[in-house]
Amino acid sequence: MLFLFAKNNDHWLADVMKTPWLDEQLIFPPVASADPNGLLAIGGDLEPERLLLAYRSGIFPWYSEGQPILWWSPDPRFVLFPRQLKISNSMQQVLRKDLFNFTVDRDFHRVIEACQKIKRVGQEDTWITPDMIEAYETLHEMGYAHSVEVWQDQTLVGGLYGISLGKLFFGESMFSKVANASKAGFIRLVRELEHKDFRLIDCQVYTDHLKSLGAVMIPRDEFLKILGEGLAGPAMVGHWREWLSL
Repeated sequence: MLFLFAKNNDHWLADVMKTPWLDEQLIFPPVASADPNGLLAIGGDLEPERLLLAYRSGIFPWYSEGQPILWWSPDPRFVLFPRQLKISNSMQQVLRKDLFNFTVDRDFHRVIEACQKIKRVGQEDTWITPDMIEAYETLHEMGYAHSVEVWQDQTLVGGLYGISLGKLFFGESMFSKVANASKAGFIRLVRELEHKDFRLIDCQVYTDHLKSLGAVMIPRDEFLKILGEGLAGPAMVGHWREWLSL
């Protein structure tokens, strides 16, 4: 995802053996029971009700093709507070040049498909499985999952997608086919969400890229407190073309 960390395979297998498995009940273990890497539970499904419960509980799915569904709630949590967005001088120059055009929820399928196919340094496969694509496209149709598209002329050159609940945005993945495309789209989105009084952007786990934009680590307990407050705020459910003017 935006939002990835490496694990030692031997340690991972040992952790899995101690991790609870989910059944058909819509329930997760307490997030405090997650292992040191943040692995909380295994199994279950990707039905909308379970996914929405997960995000509302501070949990997200992340797994590779051929693995069971893995559910995570890391501590600390990597987040960006919109008012703390940092834009470097070089990036400010890029934005002033108007190299890109931006849309929101115009082509969710192409964005998530591009995020699945993009080659990433140090990554052999993708966590965006066909089942994940189907699940998040369902959430998009329900008005919970959203995409930002970045264009040059009529060519899609970058984008990102994630989930929105209350006054929170949970980033999932981004892609760029030209330099600075996804970063420009992310900056435009964060600025818009700040104007809509969003509390935070959940980046899930650490990356240098997002740190350079102002993301910080916070304790899981603090994240859960902000999550509860943000979920109490009015939600922007539906296609964001009605809400945002990128």
